[in-house]
Order: sequence, then C-alpha cells, then structure tokens
Amino acid sequence: MRLRSQAGAENLYYLDESGFSPTLPTAYTWAPTGVRVVVKREDTNNRRVNVLGALNDTGPERDLLWTAIEHRIDAAMVLDFVCTRIARLPGGAEQLAGPPPGWQRHRPCTVVLDNASIHHGKVFKGRRTELAAIGVHLFYLPPRTPELNCIERLWRSVKYQDMPVRAYTTSQELHTAVDRALARRATALGRVR
Repeated sequence: MRLRSQAGAENLYYLDESGFSPTLPTAYTWAPTGVRVVVKREDTNNRRVNVLGALNDTGPERDLLWTAIEHRIDAAMVLDFVCTRIARLPGGAEQLAGPPPGWQRHRPCTVVLDNASIHHGKVFKGRRTELAAIGVHLFYLPPRTPELNCIERLWRSVKYQDMPVRAYTTSQELHTAVDRALARRATALGRVR
C-alpha cells in the first residue's frame, strides 16, 4: 500500500482519534536547585477537545485532515468524515448508498484504522462494499499495534512539542490551540484543507 501511495497510484490515509485535555502532559521541566517546581493543572470538567484526524504522509497529495469537537466521537461521525473529508463524496455518508451518477474518486484510497469499537460499529457493517464502490478501502491494523498507525506519532508531537502552553482555562482556548498546532503540521506537509 505504501509503495503504491508513494508512486501516486493511490492515496493512503492513517485515521485515528485523539483527546486533548485542559492540562497537557508535561514531558520535562526545570528549576533552580532548592526551588520546588509547580506545574499548573486544570480540572477537566467536560472541557476536553477530541480530534478525528487522517494523515496522508506519502505520495503527491500529502495532507492532514481533521475535525476538532468538544464532545464524543462516534461511529457515524467517523463514517461521515471518511466520506466527506477523505473520499470527498458530495453529500457525505448519506449519499454512500447512491452516489451521484458517474461520480468516482479520482484515485483509489486506502484508510488504515485501528481496532477501536467505533471503527467496527453497526454503522460500518455492510458499508465496506459501498465504500469500495466509490474507491475507498478500509484496512484494519492487527490488535495492539498502535506503532503501525503513522498518525500516532503526529498526535504525540502535537501534544508534547507543538502546544507550548501546558494548561488551558477554557475549552475555546484549548480548541484554538489544537487547531493552530494541527494547521502548522498541515502546512509543514505542504497542504491545508
């Protein structure tokens, strides 16, 4: 798959979800000898920002797609994200059963998923054939192999390096910081959508 993507024969997207809490992980800190370090910690209290993202880091169409929301991500949202953002199907998941006449994705696409329950939910059952008909194929990674999903490295970099402020007092501040960090990553890939 990766070789076909590098050659431009198909698009390869790594899809995953990640959560950002008001207090981000602190990798390290320093202080003068004898001074106690205090790291600010915000109460989560329903102020978490969840991100659904897809990374295509090979081939001519390198890009990063994401949507950041302040509530849970469910299987219907994942399917609609695949249809609208990755496949670019007009009308999204609602048009999956009957795409516009003659509509076909310009290049086949493989979406790599882990085995999270929302990726195997009822919404996805029976839809693999419809997705394949529009040029989108789902590839599930073996269980307990997050290191094979390239977007996991991106989530780690964003959390530990791209967001210098480690604590956010409002959901809006956190949401804005996440969007800015992901936009910088997308720009670094060479494409923003």
